[in-house]
Parts: sequence; structure tokens; C-alpha cells
Amino acid sequence: MEIVRHEVGPRFSEMTAVHLGDAKLLYLSGQVAENMSLDITGQTREILMFIDRLLEKEGGDKRSVVSARIYLASVGDYALMNSVWDDWVAPGFTPSRTTIGAKLIRPEYKVEIEIHAVIKV
Repeated sequence: MEIVRHEVGPRFSEMTAVHLGDAKLLYLSGQVAENMSLDITGQTREILMFIDRLLEKEGGDKRSVVSARIYLASVGDYALMNSVWDDWVAPGFTPSRTTIGAKLIRPEYKVEIEIHAVIKV
């Protein structure tokens, strides 16, 4: 078993990959938008772009995602967030998912998305 951490900071890593021989488990920290002036659809698109980039580092993509946890600052944004999510998610590869209304760490954040993925090696 090998553990590889990506984009390591003093408090957390953006992604941790656990190599288990013929599979890799990927744990992505909650991703938030860098451009906090974007509306919910813009922030969701930016976050999904970050997720794609992180998954690619270990040879994965959105079809590798097995679980997603989505935190919304306003549950009223659920339909708009879903409109972007539905365009992004791979048909036939929809992960298990939980969506939670939550007070996010900064008031400018509208959404935060945490992902777990598995890649067959």
C-alpha cells in the first residue's frame, strides 16, 4: 500500500490517493470556487473543473467518482447547482450523492463539493 498526497498544505491536502495494488482510492477535500464573485452555476462549474484536474493527476475522471457530498449555502440553489451537475456527470456513472444545506466557512462560497473516487489500475 502506498499513500500519495497532492497539493499538500499545512492543514490539508487537496487529494489523497491510496494505492492498493490493482486499485486506487482517491479522496478529494471539499472543493470551493476561487472566483467567489460567480453565481451558483459559475462556482459549481469552476469546482467541477478543479475536480476533473485533480482526478486526472491519478489517471481518473468523472466516471471514477463513486461518492459525492455537496454542501449548499442556500438550499434555494439546489436546482441551479443540479443543472450544472447534470451536464457534468457521466451518464451511467452517476455516483451516490448527498446534498446538504450548510453554513460554509466564507459567506461568499455558495457551494462546496467533496468527492471519493476509485480507479482500477
